[in-house]
Amino acid sequence: MDKKIKVLNLYAGIGGNRALWDNDKVDVTAVEINEDIAGEYKMNFPQDKVVVGDAHEYLIRHYKEFDFIWTSPPCPTHSVLNYSMPVKRYASMVLYQEIILLKNWFKGKYVVENVQPYYEYLVKPEVILGRHPFWTNFKVVEKEFTNIDVARSTSEELSKDLGLEIPNCQKARLLLRNCVNPKIGKYIFDCAFNNKKVGLDQFNKQ
Repeated sequence: MDKKIKVLNLYAGIGGNRALWDNDKVDVTAVEINEDIAGEYKMNFPQDKVVVGDAHEYLIRHYKEFDFIWTSPPCPTHSVLNYSMPVKRYASMVLYQEIILLKNWFKGKYVVENVQPYYEYLVKPEVILGRHPFWTNFKVVEKEFTNIDVARSTSEELSKDLGLEIPNCQKARLLLRNCVNPKIGKYIFDCAFNNKKVGLDQFNKQ
């Protein structure tokens, strides 16, 4: 049996990005600071190691231990919704701190995911898929993904679209809204480790 890919899944939420990864290929450590949300993740993926803690701090301490890192730092301070806020706030530099760390020091493959910001990118992403920009150190071929209107969709509609159960905790709809589409999560993972199947020729046939 092939050695499993050691994956670090940061700011894991309920695991939308991870939902379609092949359990036979990955050994996942997920980090989520909210204990209730971490519990939901563990129910969805009982085989994963789940750490309740600060993902940003965990990354700097443990990044050398993994083959593949997916990180989704909090996005509210970067979102275009900031235009509608009467009291302005600083954009969190956690996003760019992690991009710089991984780009310069991580020897494996990485993905940093966030929202399209209200300002000009400080570091340009490699690709935008669906609603999200992605910073990576491997080739991700552009591909169209359909999106439902997450702002107006119910929890039931979001659950059906994502293929995930409605979380049994507070702000269930928000948790579903924040999920990366599992199809995008799988597509990016396949780009990282199975490029022959997701190259340009394959993309053009889809």
